[in-house]
Amino acid sequence: MNAIQWPEGYLPGFTENFSSNEVIAADLQVADVWPQLSQATLWPSYYPNSANVRFYDGKGPELEEGVRFYFETFGFPVEAEVVEYVPPTKGKPGRVAWHGWAGEGETRLDVHHAWLIEELAGGRVRVLTQETQKGKPAEDLAKTKPNPMINGHQDWLDGLIAAARTATR
Repeated sequence: MNAIQWPEGYLPGFTENFSSNEVIAADLQVADVWPQLSQATLWPSYYPNSANVRFYDGKGPELEEGVRFYFETFGFPVEAEVVEYVPPTKGKPGRVAWHGWAGEGETRLDVHHAWLIEELAGGRVRVLTQETQKGKPAEDLAKTKPNPMINGHQDWLDGLIAAARTATR
């Protein structure tokens, strides 16, 4: 299976926090799931932990490499820039990742949030999302039980799959 590509400074194990969530769903194709993720303005419709998505410079609603956008999640106002955007093609997974940041100084949080969507044998689709975080807020999140990042990102995946199923009906 394919893996997330990490930029320098964000390799899991060397940051203050890391979360990894994955789902494999039958009877869906990458083409069913990709539009629900790549159009950020759809996120709040299936993932209640995201809100107020907006784009800068007249861009959006489709993500693309270099695009800056804003959204709120986990109580953070996140500024973000897409650093990887590779739509899926036959035999190749779709990839999207953004660098996000919130706060200043000691309250600054920096993240690399990446997604990979790929076809699997037997009419299945795999969706992997992983995030590394740096900064004091990331240290605090890593110590919180239950883990809000793991649980929140699982909600995102579950909502994404449900939205893709609804859109294909």
